[in-house]
Amino acid sequence: DAEIENLMWAFTTPILHVANIDPQATTINLVGSDALNAFVAGGPNIFLFTGLLIRAESPEQVIGVIAHEIGHIAGAHGMRTREFVEGLQVQTIVTMLLGLAAAFASGQGAGAGAAVLGSNAIATNQFLSFSRVQESAADQAGARYLDAIGVSAEGLRDFLAVLEKQEFLVVGQQSPYFRTHPVTRERITFIEEHVRNSPATGKSVSPELRHRFDMAQAKLVGFLWPKARALQAYPEDDTSMPARYARAIAYYRVPEMHKALPLIDQLISEEPENPYFHELKGQMLFENGRVAEALAPYETAVRLLPSSALLRTQLAQVQLEVDGASLSGAALANLKESARKDPYNSLTWHLLAVAYGRQGDIGMAALSIAEKALLQGDKSTAIEQARRAQAILKNGSLDWLRAQAVEDEAEKLRDG
Repeated sequence: DAEIENLMWAFTTPILHVANIDPQATTINLVGSDALNAFVAGGPNIFLFTGLLIRAESPEQVIGVIAHEIGHIAGAHGMRTREFVEGLQVQTIVTMLLGLAAAFASGQGAGAGAAVLGSNAIATNQFLSFSRVQESAADQAGARYLDAIGVSAEGLRDFLAVLEKQEFLVVGQQSPYFRTHPVTRERITFIEEHVRNSPATGKSVSPELRHRFDMAQAKLVGFLWPKARALQAYPEDDTSMPARYARAIAYYRVPEMHKALPLIDQLISEEPENPYFHELKGQMLFENGRVAEALAPYETAVRLLPSSALLRTQLAQVQLEVDGASLSGAALANLKESARKDPYNSLTWHLLAVAYGRQGDIGMAALSIAEKALLQGDKSTAIEQARRAQAILKNGSLDWLRAQAVEDEAEKLRDG
């Protein structure tokens, strides 16, 4: 979702800058799950769960979690954790073998099971101790980052207080974040002390960011919750903009377009320069078979926010569905720009294959299919289509070299 992704970048980019991490080398991934969770993995890749965004009581809580996770990135904790676990596995095996040898040498074979359990318990305790150190280090880094951007760490403190209550729940009811980010009284005490002494205490995000956060929460509730639950959270007598946004989405998903369209039209009349309102209207119409009517709202959304790769892909999809000759060329231009800005959207590559195919450019259509297949892990198709593209495209051209690179990458994945 372009609106929520852009908001998360607005939260994250200032923190990345003060942490000396290149935003261009970082990815933010939204995970559609009700779980209260966030993590980093595979380098500067941040994963935020929609459950966290919906249940957060303030934007400062989300920013606090992001600052903490960037602390993990800056400290290279992922790499250190892998190295620790690898060493721990070797140590556990050695400890277990020594225990087994001692048990059998003494003639007490029954002690073998105890030796195995003992070695596992030692390994678990060592890992938990290591993990607590990592979490504390990420807290300290995150608190510094929050001070640097002028946002109070009270949000992080309040979020940790929520997590602390998870300790008293049975394991199956605990959030994944609590299980992977052990909360200790020492961590909470540190953040509380930091809040008492920080020059940023009491400082919050701008009213504009707070409004965007309220709208994002409403949008997620409208899309992800059943209509009855969404209307309970945003009842009809709530005339605020977030509430009307949530209800418009909840109604269109049923679909009750006679209720949804007047609401989104009302929002557009109040904020005609809001690209996401126009995008939503286009989506409502497109998904309900009113393809030609969806074209104008999507065109307006892209005009208002031309930098959004996702909006361009959505517009191109409508342009291809309308199936006019002139629109096919416009769709291709939008998709090229979208792929340049965000090469990781498989839908963009799928639509590029369609657009190139309609223009008779079979070589580029094959390359687009290869790109899509590589993203989706379909290695055999990626290799087949990349080779097909190379046989058609001009030898040595940039596109030919790209097809060769896709083939090489797919072969590495297949053989690795």
